[in-house]
Amino acid sequence: MSFVNGSVSYWFRELGEVRAGAPLSGHVQADVCIVGAGYTGLWTAYYLKKAQPDLRIVVLEKEFAGFGASGRNGGWVVGEIAGSAEVYARRHGRDAAVRLQRAMFETVEEIVTVAAGEGIDADIVKSGQTTVARNAAQQRRLSETLAHARDWGWGADDLMIVEPEQRIRVAHATGALWTPHCARVQPAKLARGLAEVVRGLGVVIHEGTEVESVRARTGSAPAAAVTARGTVTADYAIRATEGFSAAFGASHRDWLPMNSSMIVTEPLPAAVWDEIGWAGAELLGDMAHYYMYAQRTADGRIAFGGRGKPYRYGSRIDDAGRTQEWTVDVLHGMLADFFPAAADVPLDHAWSGVLAVPRDWCSTVALDHATGLAYAGGYTGHGVAATNLAARTLRDLMLRRDTELTSLPWVNWPVRRWEPEPLRWIGVQLMYSLYRAADHRESRLGRTSRIAKAADLISGR
Repeated sequence: MSFVNGSVSYWFRELGEVRAGAPLSGHVQADVCIVGAGYTGLWTAYYLKKAQPDLRIVVLEKEFAGFGASGRNGGWVVGEIAGSAEVYARRHGRDAAVRLQRAMFETVEEIVTVAAGEGIDADIVKSGQTTVARNAAQQRRLSETLAHARDWGWGADDLMIVEPEQRIRVAHATGALWTPHCARVQPAKLARGLAEVVRGLGVVIHEGTEVESVRARTGSAPAAAVTARGTVTADYAIRATEGFSAAFGASHRDWLPMNSSMIVTEPLPAAVWDEIGWAGAELLGDMAHYYMYAQRTADGRIAFGGRGKPYRYGSRIDDAGRTQEWTVDVLHGMLADFFPAAADVPLDHAWSGVLAVPRDWCSTVALDHATGLAYAGGYTGHGVAATNLAARTLRDLMLRRDTELTSLPWVNWPVRRWEPEPLRWIGVQLMYSLYRAADHRESRLGRTSRIAKAADLISGR
């Protein structure tokens, strides 16, 4: 089987050659310095510049805009909060957790609206998300998921039971849920489109510039981002590095860089699409513990993702998206199991990327006016939408606005750090081994496996 492995992602390959912009050359003074030109950094630059056009904003990026998870994800603009509503509620109350969820729902429409208004052609379609169950145990979890959502204020318009055959014909599907709060996107097109828009607003993006450290404001000295090419001093320095944050020593254990992998097929023949019945652009997920995520691309392919080998020892980052043969085989087997009609469609590309997972699985948006330091992340795979909400929240915090966003419970949420190595590596490997074993056992059981419950204890979810 011949396919491209790595090279960042298929999404970037579809764009053709991407060249990094000019690097930093010397010392620069700004009002705001943003480290990382992914969705968090680009959206934050966009909203700050829109709110206050005279701000001098500089973005520093080690590779090129969208190189990380922003250009490699599954293309799900999904309106779900990372972590558990109960966790946020224990500290801030139930109403605050519900407000955060509603804000995420609204963010899906915000992204669709802004992209259209700014002329960003990123194949965005607000088409919803279907989640299928494929055995009795998954069907029970599907029902429990619906009941939990109802308990937390999700109405019939937010989440509903549907017949799988009405949406997408997944082999062995026993039931399905559908939510409208999700949109499909071509991730690299969104990242590069955002970069072009913010440059047009006057934001300076220096690509090919690795930040070695970020310094707090002390006395009369401003905050700063230090690179081998020069230093950017600013009133505020925002770390928008998400899954790559482990490279900063002080943050090494804050967020675990979880690896996720994807494959994409060649375009499917019309007869295969007819058999699958996937006529729209809705997203597809499932109720397995070792779950998958998929989209029908704008050019008629299936992009199919899952965890693969989830973590590299010492929080190491991947090699420009290259993924293991074992992972490709597992994902291809899963795709064929879901869609037997597509089993013989050749693969075109495989890649991996990292997302940031906090120990309590809860995202954080933080800003300290005294030090001039800010950061956002820990999106646990929900970042395509969460980055936008985080950026608007950072804007309001920085401009000292007292708004609905600045009172959301993830603002200045304390980061719970991961265990040191080798405990971190052992725990993650064990957790996902148990989840795989649980899924295998549940194909015969009518209930959630006790093995999965043990994995939940390790994960802290």
